[in-house]
Amino acid sequence: MRSKFQVILWGLFFQAVFLLLTCSLCPARDEALPLHPARFFKSIPGGRVQCRLCPRRCLLEEGQRGVCTVRKNVGGSLYSLVWGLPCAVNVDPIEKKPFFHFLPGTLTFSISTAGCNMRCIFCQNWQISQKSPEETKNCSLPPVEVVKAAKKSGCRSIAYTYTEPAVYYEYMLDTAREARKAGLFNVMHSCGYINPEPLRELCRYLDAADIDLKSIDQQFYSTLTMGDVAPVLECLKILKKEGVWTEITNLVIPGQNDDSVTIKKMCRWIRENLGPDVPLHFSRFHPMYRLNNLPPTSFDTLELARRIALREGLHFVYIGNVPGNAAENTICPGCGKLLIERKGFEIQKNEISGGKCKYCGRKIPGIFREEDLRK
Repeated sequence: MRSKFQVILWGLFFQAVFLLLTCSLCPARDEALPLHPARFFKSIPGGRVQCRLCPRRCLLEEGQRGVCTVRKNVGGSLYSLVWGLPCAVNVDPIEKKPFFHFLPGTLTFSISTAGCNMRCIFCQNWQISQKSPEETKNCSLPPVEVVKAAKKSGCRSIAYTYTEPAVYYEYMLDTAREARKAGLFNVMHSCGYINPEPLRELCRYLDAADIDLKSIDQQFYSTLTMGDVAPVLECLKILKKEGVWTEITNLVIPGQNDDSVTIKKMCRWIRENLGPDVPLHFSRFHPMYRLNNLPPTSFDTLELARRIALREGLHFVYIGNVPGNAAENTICPGCGKLLIERKGFEIQKNEISGGKCKYCGRKIPGIFREEDLRK
């Protein structure tokens, strides 16, 4: 098993190699990719552009791409290479995202393109998130067709998920607009690495977001994700202020972010800045990608994290990636009764009526029926 120090050294080495071989130094390899005008960038004299979509603010010369590999400088303007070109299209239970307090028991039409603006060495979807669009199998599915397919498959929402939705911002936003017109809802699972201005515009069409808060520790972000924690925390604050239903996922990695002090600090930040009713999902790590020599997270560690979160005053704390455990269920923080019983991604019982506990009448935060959604 690798020590925390060895993982940090590996993260620094990988970061150095990455900066040499990718980021804005990576030219396009397939000129057949369609170009769609991107938003949130600044043209700079000399033909350069600076992307302002995410905190990286990549400064790109002609023909270069950003860290995400899907946004390119062409002729002094920025273009998306993945608009309408998803590499993953599936119908999922909403619980898989995971959303436990947003329209439980419904289906969501899930899409994703290649690319990501983080470089997590533990990425669970690295086959598409850590690849360029030339390296994935893509299909042509413009926004109108996404909406048609979602309605045909009986989904009540469209989920922007799997990789990082921010990198295909224009595709997501255009699809979200079409979905809203068609009476569908929009949800995303995101690492939260997006600047405030584009996020606020997206919030006009976004109904729910599940944000990966990978750790509260900056060193963790620096060495294992090549990112910063501050923009993620700001993203969470903006989502709350804009009225978007928000849940949080924390992937618990042995020896990296699973110590009690770090978990306590994260839970306290959530309670103090977002309130006690934000659902928190502690997710089990499985060896993956460049962090494949660590063991899976023990259930004891996950249970300890959950106990810490509850002691810190969070009301709804779940354990994920451990099918069949009791911490998948929703319990009323008032009377302690079982309200929603889950088996994997299936709802076995739902005792929430009119947004309240059936037994004691306490309001249970979330969107449990469509009429509860903001107009």
